Amino acid sequence: MIRVGCCGFPGGMKGYFERFRLVEVQGTFYRLPRVETAERWRSAAREDFEFAVKVWQGITHPPTSPTWRRAGVQVGPEKQERYGFLRPTEEVFEAWERTREICRVLNSRICLIQCPASFRAVQVNIRNMREFLSRIDRGGLTIAWEPRGASWTDGEVKSLCQKLDLTHCVDPFAREPVFFSKGTAYLRLHGRPPGDRMYYYRYTDGDLRWLLEKCRGLEAEGLEVYCLFNNVYMGEDAERFTRLI
Repeated sequence: MIRVGCCGFPGGMKGYFERFRLVEVQGTFYRLPRVETAERWRSAAREDFEFAVKVWQGITHPPTSPTWRRAGVQVGPEKQERYGFLRPTEEVFEAWERTREICRVLNSRICLIQCPASFRAVQVNIRNMREFLSRIDRGGLTIAWEPRGASWTDGEVKSLCQKLDLTHCVDPFAREPVFFSKGTAYLRLHGRPPGDRMYYYRYTDGDLRWLLEKCRGLEAEGLEVYCLFNNVYMGEDAERFTRLI
C-alpha cells in the first residue's frame, strides 16, 4: 500500500480532510497543542484518516535554533543545555511524553524525529540518542528518524536504526533508505530534484513517475510506503501523485 499526504494542511484543515487520507502534522514540532485541540482534529477527520506526528522541537533542536523563535517559546539560560539533540534529560523525556500523548489522541501509528543538520554523527550525539530511544515508552508507535547533513554515513544510520528499531526517513531523490522498522517506509519529498531548490520545486510528471517506480519497488518488498510532500506546491503535487497511483 502507498499512502500519500502532505507535511501540513495546504488549503486549510477542513478542505484537506476532503482531499487526502494522510497528513504529517507540522504544528506539533513548533508548539504542542492542547489535548482538547488534538481531540477536535481527530473528530473533524474521517474515521480512516491517518495522522503522523512530528515530534516537538524540544526533543531534537536546541533553544538556539531559529525554529524556537518562530514558535515564541522562551527557555532561560540555565536550561539551554537541557533541550534538543535527543539529550536524555528530564526535560526531553517530559517532551516525549507530551508528544506521545498527542499521538495517542490522534490515534497515530508513526512519529517522526527530524534532527537538524547540526546534530552531527559524533559520539556524544550517538550516545545520547541510544540512551534516549532505549528508555522511552513508545506506546506502540513506529518511529521514523530523518538525519540531516552529510556527516551520517549509511553504515552509521543502518546500525543505529537496527539497534534502536527505527525507520530511516529520507527524501528518495536525495538518498536511499537503509532500514525499515515494522515493515514501514517513510519518504519526505522536499522538492529538490534535479537541483537544490529545496521546497520551491514543482515536481514534473517524469519526477512523479520515477517516484512511483521507487514506491512500487518498496511495496514489492512487502513494505507499507508513506509518501509525504513537503514543498511549496505539496497539495497539488500530492494530488497529482495520487492520481498517478
